[in-house]
Amino acid sequence: MSTHRELREQLGVYALGHGEPAERAALRAHLDGCTDCRAELATIAPLRDRLAGVDPDRLDELPVPPVGLGDRVLAGIAAERVAVPTRPHRRRRVPAAAAAGIAAAAFGVGWLVRPVPDPLPLEPVAVQVAAPQVQATADVVPHTWGMEVQLHGEGFTAGEVYRAQVTEDDGRVVSAGEFLGTGPAEMVCNLNSSVLREDAASFAVLDSSGAVVLSSSL
Repeated sequence: MSTHRELREQLGVYALGHGEPAERAALRAHLDGCTDCRAELATIAPLRDRLAGVDPDRLDELPVPPVGLGDRVLAGIAAERVAVPTRPHRRRRVPAAAAAGIAAAAFGVGWLVRPVPDPLPLEPVAVQVAAPQVQATADVVPHTWGMEVQLHGEGFTAGEVYRAQVTEDDGRVVSAGEFLGTGPAEMVCNLNSSVLREDAASFAVLDSSGAVVLSSSL
């Protein structure tokens, strides 16, 4: 348990592409046999690309509101005061409405000036389908922590467990996760593997009997 906890604490460093080669190799070996850590790595991994889009020099900058925003907010408050009857129990609602308007405007400004990361570098790959009822396409996304396969498809038997795997150039087979078939409904599935894109030779999806349903040479 102690070793598992120590390795799990290294997942963040591993996802960012850091760590000593021996530590990264030990963690890759652990990921091959630990579904919990693979699931946690899949959750952490997308944050790495978002962090890469953040400009450290702008972290202390305050959002600058658009020109005239203050005047528009004040004008809206004044118009609301005119529209609301002057009964005492209604006047008390005006400050709350004004505060809500200012908060909404501030949120909108912050959203507009937020750092937006670059889109992921999708690499379309050819897919060979062995099951006649299955239709599928796939894109590969390279990461510093491994490789992601974005699988779009339909016709996978509803409720059946399918297993994905990536084969390295040296023939080593590494798990890329599992998913449930959705029948005729369209399915979008993100599969993650610790194999780096440059080391990957192919990937495949197998059904519950171990038969290859689809494959792709990379």
